Parts: sequence; structure tokens; C-alpha cells
Amino acid sequence: MMSPQDLTNAIITGINAGAEQFLEETLAAVLPIIWLAILGLHLGRPYILDMIDRFTLRLGADLLWLVYVALRDLLIVSGVVMSFMFFFPDVISADALPLTGGLAAAALFGVLLVKLMGDPDHNLRDFRLVTSLLAIGSIFYFIPYVFGVQANAVATGPFLAISNFLVTNTNTAWAVGIAYVSVALLAIMGAIATVYALMTGGRPEAKETSAPGAN
Repeated sequence: MMSPQDLTNAIITGINAGAEQFLEETLAAVLPIIWLAILGLHLGRPYILDMIDRFTLRLGADLLWLVYVALRDLLIVSGVVMSFMFFFPDVISADALPLTGGLAAAALFGVLLVKLMGDPDHNLRDFRLVTSLLAIGSIFYFIPYVFGVQANAVATGPFLAISNFLVTNTNTAWAVGIAYVSVALLAIMGAIATVYALMTGGRPEAKETSAPGAN
């Protein structure tokens, strides 16, 4: 017969496991929206600059630019934080997640590193680098998400084998290996960011806060 203490422990364990599963599934459902929003804001930059040029008051132009930059960068940071589940082997082995989601998170962290060390809003080379990293990250995320996670329920035959290959919990060997590679990349970039911040004192190189072309 189960003792009251054993029953209490079983209930607590079940609640914790259910809460963890709910959180992981929620993050997996929200991440595609975050990625789409990041890509939309990045690609919509010319439209924002065009809108800024139409303002007759500098204050309105600056406010629009600050809101745009704050929202864009906040979503990038949120995407990195929410992607941390791709770095835990137990999580990726239990849940159906995109196989290369960890590499996508590393690319997104690379965007933050470029923003720390450069100025993509005023430097064309840095802007192209950010664009390339976002393109690589979106490929790493959406291809296994669409053709793996989403197609897994309807795929048959050879397409089912491809779909299973692109999902973490049906391809754990590759998933764990990619997770370790992603952690290594994140650690290297984190070390670079730390050294750079210590050398520069955290001071940004560019002091401009308004968008190019704002009047």
C-alpha cells in the first residue's frame, strides 16, 4: 500500500513533469512566430526608413526608429533565450523539435554578437552579415520544422523516413550531436563577447541613435 509520503511525492513529480512538458511545447509552438517576426522586421527595414523620411518632426522619426529597433532586438534576444531547450539532450530526446534548431539558435546568437561588436544599422558590411546569419538560422529552423515536425503526421513511405530524420526525438543520435556542436558554438561566441565587453568597457562604437536618412 502506498504511504501518504509516497503519494505526495508521486503527485509532485507528476505536476513538475506536466509543467515542464507544457513549457517546452509552448516554447516550440511560439518559436516559429518569433522567427517570422524577426525576419519580417529585418526585411521591413526599408519600409521603416521610408516612413521616417515622411516625418516632418525629428521627434516622431526618432520615436518610430527607437520603437522599431527595440522591438526587433527584443525579439532576437527572446528567440535566443527560448531556444535554450535545444541545448539539453534530455529535452530534445523527449520532444519532437526541429533537428537543427540548436544551430539556428547559434546563428541568432551570432546576430547579437555582430550587434555588440559592430553597427548593422549604419554599416553595410555588418548589415549584410546580420542578414546572412538570419537567412542561415531561418533555413536551419524552418526546413526541419516544416518537413520534419509538421509533416511527420501526414508523411508516408520515403517521405516519412526523411521527416523522422529531421525530428529530434526520432533521430536522437544526430540531435544530441548537433546539440553539443551548438553549445560549443555558443560558448565560443559567448567568450568572444565577454572578452570584447571587458576590453571596451561595454561602450558601443557608434553613438548615433537615429536611423540613417532621418531628418
